[in-house]
Amino acid sequence: MESMVNTIMESQIAMQFFNFMIIVGIFAIGDFLGIITKAKLSAVFVALVIFLVGFLTGILPPQIVEFAGLNTFANLAGALVVFHMGTMINLQQLRQEWRTVVTAVLSMIVVALAIFAIIPIIGYENAIVAIPVLNGGLISTKIMVDAATGAGLAVAAALGTVLYAIQKFAGSYPASFFGVREAKEALAQHRANKDATTGKEQEKKHVRHTFAQKYNKYFTDFTCIALAAFFAFLSTALGVLTPVNYSIWALLFGTVFGYLGIVPLRILEKGKASGLLTMLVFASIIPSLAKITWDQLSTLGFVSIVCLAVAVVALIICFYFLPLWKISKSRNLAVGISMGQLLGFPATFLISNEIAKAVTDDAEEQEIVLDRIMPAYVVSGLATVTTLSIVVAGIFSNFI
Repeated sequence: MESMVNTIMESQIAMQFFNFMIIVGIFAIGDFLGIITKAKLSAVFVALVIFLVGFLTGILPPQIVEFAGLNTFANLAGALVVFHMGTMINLQQLRQEWRTVVTAVLSMIVVALAIFAIIPIIGYENAIVAIPVLNGGLISTKIMVDAATGAGLAVAAALGTVLYAIQKFAGSYPASFFGVREAKEALAQHRANKDATTGKEQEKKHVRHTFAQKYNKYFTDFTCIALAAFFAFLSTALGVLTPVNYSIWALLFGTVFGYLGIVPLRILEKGKASGLLTMLVFASIIPSLAKITWDQLSTLGFVSIVCLAVAVVALIICFYFLPLWKISKSRNLAVGISMGQLLGFPATFLISNEIAKAVTDDAEEQEIVLDRIMPAYVVSGLATVTTLSIVVAGIFSNFI
């Protein structure tokens, strides 16, 4: 038996699969706990805590991603996923919810200014990394972690990863709390004047058949992946030839060609590759945790808590007590929108549904609540996490 184990351990391909199994297994544990706790426990947070503890205790090798043979492919995945995210952007919806978009953009500026204000406490490099991460999600985190790692800033790189893992905890409660207050106001108005809020006519919209829809059968799995790869190559090439980061080019190409219908919407989902590629992007930020020592852990925890606390408090002050709420015409809704950058989609979608179910059991009244809450919450996450945070990260990565 021992000789069999030694033979397996000496096989490079077997060890690659072993390390790959460990990585995806840890992500699977995170997903499992996220499901059974109904997303109260973040799947990403669980996974990254396991990796951090594993690295600190020496149970996991610092080079586990490299040993799994994922390094090169993980680096390729970023541009592919950004292009995919661009094809998810609905420009028409953004135009219709312009008040939400303006509020979301201002909320990103508020967070940036708040973090800049505490540079004497957390340090310049940490602030530069923290801002795009707090403004966004996985892709902006990857961009900043890569930039910090390339500059030899181990703590700053790990800070980006940790902030990404725990920011949903910071944003979910305020989004839910103020969302419930907004929902109760919407129901009070509905119940007071039910006749005025029922029988709402829906506009008949002209169905536009795009090129991608018309020739849908030709957009096979490999075709979709090939198109994403082409635009990823084009984006990275332009990132080399111009001062504009590749992520901004990839997002722009995805948005334009997706909106025009030249390529399918959610192209990597249609190509049945989004899950694997997203996992690879996650894998690309894992090594940043391996460089943290026990001595640096307290500093990392302190900076993370300070950044999140300052960001949340600044958003509540600016969008509940100061006049910025007037853009969205509601104090409660404005605060909820401002938290979208900490949540992103689908968290904003899930919280909207939770709010509707929390305030009423009546299906019709739940629809009233969702009409008020969901468009604003979903668009706020779309505008910040899916779109603008990538642009912010592309710019801020130059200041590391």
